[in-house]
Amino acid sequence: MMVNCCGLLTSQREPVPLKSVEVELEVRDHVATVVSTLNYENKEDKPLEAVFVFPLPGDAAVCHFSAKIGQTQIVAEVKEKQEAREDYDDALSSGRQAFLLEESEQSPDIFTLSVGSLPPGESASIRLEYVTELAVQADEGLRFCLPAVLNPRYQPQGSGGSEGGNVQVTSVPASLVPYSLSFSARVSSPRPVSKVESNCPLDPLQYLNTEQTQTTVKMAAGHKFDRDVELLIYYKDAHQPSAVVEAGQASSKPGTLMGDPVVMLSLYPEFPQAVMSSVASCGEFVFLMDRSGSMQGPRIKSATDTLLLLLKSLPMGCYFNIHSFGSSYEHIFPKSVEYKQETMEEALKNVEKMGADLGGTEILKPLKHIYSQPCIPSQPRQLFVFTDGEVGNTKEVINLVKQNSGSHRCFSFGIGEGASSALINGLAKEGGGHAQFITGTDRMQPKVMQSLRFALQPAVVDISVDWDLPKGVSVTALSPPITSLFQGQRSLIYAQLTGQSPEASEGCVTVKYSLAGHPSQNQLHFSLKPAEDTGLTVHRLAAQTLIRSLEMEERERRGQEDEGVKKKKVVELSVQSGVSSAFTAFIAVNKGSSEVIQGPLVRRNVPTPMMAFCRMKRSCPGLPAMNMMCSPMPASCGAPMMRFTCKKKSKGGIAPNLSSNMKSMGSTCLKSSEMSMPKPPPRDPLLQLVSLQKASGCWVLDPDLAAALGKTSEELEKPKPASVNQEVWATVLALIWLHGFKMDAQEEWELLAMKAVSWLQAQKASCVTECVEAGNTLLGCTVQKDVLGL
Repeated sequence: MMVNCCGLLTSQREPVPLKSVEVELEVRDHVATVVSTLNYENKEDKPLEAVFVFPLPGDAAVCHFSAKIGQTQIVAEVKEKQEAREDYDDALSSGRQAFLLEESEQSPDIFTLSVGSLPPGESASIRLEYVTELAVQADEGLRFCLPAVLNPRYQPQGSGGSEGGNVQVTSVPASLVPYSLSFSARVSSPRPVSKVESNCPLDPLQYLNTEQTQTTVKMAAGHKFDRDVELLIYYKDAHQPSAVVEAGQASSKPGTLMGDPVVMLSLYPEFPQAVMSSVASCGEFVFLMDRSGSMQGPRIKSATDTLLLLLKSLPMGCYFNIHSFGSSYEHIFPKSVEYKQETMEEALKNVEKMGADLGGTEILKPLKHIYSQPCIPSQPRQLFVFTDGEVGNTKEVINLVKQNSGSHRCFSFGIGEGASSALINGLAKEGGGHAQFITGTDRMQPKVMQSLRFALQPAVVDISVDWDLPKGVSVTALSPPITSLFQGQRSLIYAQLTGQSPEASEGCVTVKYSLAGHPSQNQLHFSLKPAEDTGLTVHRLAAQTLIRSLEMEERERRGQEDEGVKKKKVVELSVQSGVSSAFTAFIAVNKGSSEVIQGPLVRRNVPTPMMAFCRMKRSCPGLPAMNMMCSPMPASCGAPMMRFTCKKKSKGGIAPNLSSNMKSMGSTCLKSSEMSMPKPPPRDPLLQLVSLQKASGCWVLDPDLAAALGKTSEELEKPKPASVNQEVWATVLALIWLHGFKMDAQEEWELLAMKAVSWLQAQKASCVTECVEAGNTLLGCTVQKDVLGL
């Protein structure tokens, strides 16, 4: 089933009661608190129910929901989901105002907000608050993303949770969104804020103190909804291990999660340099590529270019395979093969032909196929998943990865606007790997190569966390056990502290692990004195972490005798902490108003922006045949933005607006032959040179290499020292060119250059110095031999 395949179906003749969204972000070090205010106004002459389906970060802990009508403020409470729905329906049927906020049962990054019984001429202001952790990027920036785009999610036939789990989305092309967005942020940290970057235009940064540890920034007016709002925050000092102890809630009972202090530990493990310098030369590298219709255009081109870089950077002696999927799935080899020149060439021929031509986004079946293949002894499996994340059965997919987490590491890449953060982060978290997001004009290659470096790091095993606390204080871990550690990456641990301790006492936590056979440990001492002014942020993040773990355990127990035990715990914890879950919802009923709202309610679906472009090939039962064409429109930051024109093939001319709940729609993307497309741009010179490298790491002296270096064959051969073989000379030239002209992209070619250097060293060539001097003269460079690593 495809939920609202192309989202054309906003009813443009009907007013949309949502007028504006205001978002205020407060960042404290690496934790964000987000307050969204949604302003509604009923300009019609009848009472309305407004339903808005929208995205939030997948790991957000939604902790406050309230509504203001006139001077009346109603704060919602958390209840078991079915009970909350019944309260909402009862209120509406008796003519009262009610507000319901619920999380999708299949994708924890999609929420539905129902605003019930808004009388004619009335306004309502809805306040929604959540807290979330900020992920550390490769360049040590912290990434905050406000999802503004909700693309249709593909729901495979026969999948899905309980009844009511499949959310129906009403969406429109980004240029047609009828409400406005304003966004402002305040950042504070113990360390100076060096810069804040965004994919959207920002007003200048304003520092609030001379130490530059506090700053504010606003998004320039006029957001076009053509991309998610991404903020990258950089502090002057690299990230340091830290601990925050937060006092419990005075009104809660001691011994409960909300009544006791909770500690949040941020750990940045440092690995011994000797171990880190030995890059693994083994492994089974499995690449899973999304080729659904929504990957059309720059996405699939960037993905195939990235596969080229990955294939060239793999170490000799490893194994690999490439799988791809849409509604069906394919693989290049029946099982993973040894990496050598012949297999690499065969894979590259297949990669060049890859298009976004496999239909929907069914990721579950190819994953099951990959996991059904036996692992290769002494070749640790590393899975790389590339997808635009338009998946409806998110939790099912993440469950499968978790079930197989003992046999592999999973590295995930969310491509384009609206990629599901719940899916991308969940795959990496449960698969013991690392997640990356590629949006707007980001180059995919540097981020993917960073993940390959992580995959080539030896796996950290036997991870344990030991606590040393004063007498009388006990600890309860709230986070699941750590399954992966990477150099420079943060690990967060939440724990509940029960019991009394002297005022100035200190605790200590030790993380022990084994890396390539070397036992190591990192230690952090911290004060048990609670921090001031943190509210209940840490408690809510801890509650959300525990809720997600319990939800997953509940899904794993389906069909077993004790099914429902974990669900009961989730409901209790969600109600106690005021943090949403898959089994609960926020409900607010206006009990103070004596006025009963008269007349039948009219439902208005508030549309969300989406970035989709597809052509429907066959119509649904009961729906007229459709032929959707799309034409690109300019977008200010390089993000794709599409406008749809809809033509009905019958004599009735333009097709009428259709219900947004279209099901079972197959879709394939427009072929370039059907549109007058410009000629493809010439290939990137870096990728041209990389494509010529052999699996062993060397280059061959031939006309193709000469063309890539901007020379003729004769110009290349003439200065070659007489005693040097052609492959050594060609490889030295390629390395000089990379260092001389492409240092800005070093993170993309660094691994394949290391392979080339290893190959050169194995040749034991005697005239390398002479080669480097002659190569510099030929190419007009001044690269030193030691810089090349020779």
